[in-house]
This record gives sequence, C-alpha cells and structure tokens, in this order.
Amino acid sequence: MKQPKIFWIIGVLLFAVGSIAIQYQVKYAMHQTGTGSMQEMGNLKVGQPAPDFTVPDLSGQPVTLQSYKGKKVVMMDFWATWCGPCRMSMPGLQELADKFKGQDLEILSVNQGETADQVSQFINRQKYTFHVVLDQDQAIANKYSVQAIPTLVIIDKNGVVQWLSVGYSKNEDDLRELVEKLIKK
Repeated sequence: MKQPKIFWIIGVLLFAVGSIAIQYQVKYAMHQTGTGSMQEMGNLKVGQPAPDFTVPDLSGQPVTLQSYKGKKVVMMDFWATWCGPCRMSMPGLQELADKFKGQDLEILSVNQGETADQVSQFINRQKYTFHVVLDQDQAIANKYSVQAIPTLVIIDKNGVVQWLSVGYSKNEDDLRELVEKLIKK
C-alpha cells in the first residue's frame, strides 16, 4: 500500500519541479530585457528585418507586410478565439487602436488556423475595430517562430523587428511607450 503513495509523491514532485523550470524559462530566461519583451524567438531577432508575407483579411483582401514599410509601425498579435490569454489581451489591443487611431500604427491581429466565419463572429460580437488577417495554415506563425499564443511582434517603419513577447501581460506601459516612440520616428 505504501508503494503507490510513494509513486504519487514522486509524480507530484516531478510535476512541481517541471512547472517551476518552465515558469523560470518563460518569465525570466526568455525575458532578459526587463520590459517583458524578448530579444529573439527562434530565427526571429529584435533588430533584424521582419519576414514579409501576404495573407487575406476578413474581407478577403490581401494584406502584405511590405506595403506598410516606410509608412507605418506594425503591431502583429498572433491569437485564436479559443485562447483565453489571447482573449484577455484583446481589449488592450483595442485601447491601443483607439489611442493611436489616425496615426502611423497598423495593428494586424493574426488569427491562427480558424475560419473567416468563426473569426468574424468573434470580432463582431466584441466590436473590435483593428485589422484582422487570417493565417489559416500558420505560414506567418512559422516565419515568425511563433510557438505559443498570444505572441506580439512590433515592427518599425523600416520593417525591422523592435519587440517580441509571448503571453498576456496587464502592464502595457513599456509597449505603449515604444509604440509612441516608433510612431514619432
């Protein structure tokens, strides 16, 4: 009778150690800048050109990253309707969209693998106004080394990656300051 109890204790300890290790990797080792952002994510690095792409938006029109080069700062948010942290971060995105409306910021909300109908219903129900594009085969996510959602990427007017972050954070002060700075450049 004592052997199964020992296995449970060992299992719980291994789970706890694994959870702590993952938490450390995500919260501390990956976020070395002190701002909640990372310096690299797979092949994608801050300070390097952002990979170009063309995908449809919710109205079926093609959207190309290159078309914003020299004109706008681009904030890409990788997400899905079933992702709780993604849904929690979207009101903050809408606040940014409202705050910088008419300025040189384009928010591209990059949905991962869902149909246009699913995404449209969600976006319309929530009354979000930012630009939504569909990455149905995760081609953009692969180019940007996205391993988890939500993932946020900010690209300056020159097409260079300036910010990478994974996960939801209530504190968006650093993000807002960076966007303001990049828009003014």
